[in-house]
Amino acid sequence: MATVALIGNKGGTGKTTLALNLGSGLLRRAPTVLLDADPQRSALQWHANSDGGVPEVVGASEDLETQIAQARDRYANVVIDCPPSILAPQLRAALKVCELAVVPVQPSPVDLWANASVEEVVEEMWQVNPGLSAVLVVNQLEPRTILSRLARDAMAELNLPAAQTSIRRRAVYRWSALEGKSVYQMGKRGSAAAAEMDQLIDEVIER
Repeated sequence: MATVALIGNKGGTGKTTLALNLGSGLLRRAPTVLLDADPQRSALQWHANSDGGVPEVVGASEDLETQIAQARDRYANVVIDCPPSILAPQLRAALKVCELAVVPVQPSPVDLWANASVEEVVEEMWQVNPGLSAVLVVNQLEPRTILSRLARDAMAELNLPAAQTSIRRRAVYRWSALEGKSVYQMGKRGSAAAAEMDQLIDEVIER
């Protein structure tokens, strides 16, 4: 059983797309729900376009901590898509009770700088949730670029560990979202993306 919050301090990192596909990968292993706590409500829109095969998506309530506790009673896995701001009360409510915070990071200096503040919030929340773990995940990686090659060196300056598994920039992530599907439902087009998603789940969630 896992309660996982997708967090960040900057939009455009692919946080919601990662949440959707992590939730879908976990659903293949055990009952899973996704709580959409991001005001943009992209996960709810994705679910509305779906014809099945993806986790249930529920809009976050004002009392997110209670909602997470109730979801844990019904599901083995709870994934929370938090707003991209360390000032958001939903982010802090999720970190109070979850076991793992996943921080998607694009391999760019701006993204890495933004996550210095995320690190501070995680360290603060350890005071109330000492069982909380956090991991940086390189998202939308383009392996042949200089920035991508330098990303891991730059991430080493942060105190949060970085996952060995990286998520590559793939068009299938965008197409699957448009169709209300996960990459697991995209057949051969989605096979490489599904494999890296399973690898990430094995490394940071079901380790």
